[in-house]
Amino acid sequence: QVQLVESGGGLVQAGGSLRLTCAASGSTASFNDMGWYRQAPGKQRELVAEIDRGGYTNYADSMKGRFTISGDIGKNTVYLQMNSMEPEDTAVYYCNAHAVFGAAYWGKGTLVTVSS
Repeated sequence: QVQLVESGGGLVQAGGSLRLTCAASGSTASFNDMGWYRQAPGKQRELVAEIDRGGYTNYADSMKGRFTISGDIGKNTVYLQMNSMEPEDTAVYYCNAHAVFGAAYWGKGTLVTVSS
């Protein structure tokens, strides 16, 4: 069984930065990709960024240039560096991973609040 645990969320002032960490444990299975999603109250969950085994990344347009995803999927760890944060970035951020056989896993989320 797989567990994904996010950390690094908190309160930050607009224009500031946060770095989120996702670490997986409890499984020997390899992941094809890992990524970050976010969801604000009353809104749909949306993709923030993802990275695959080859290191290729994909970003939502609104986050491109401000956020950077990195990590070592082989070590079941992924990071999200968030710069120039805006109040609109306020949301619960969730870690996501797909196993090589296709199963999807989700963390419980970490809250990020950006003040004006």
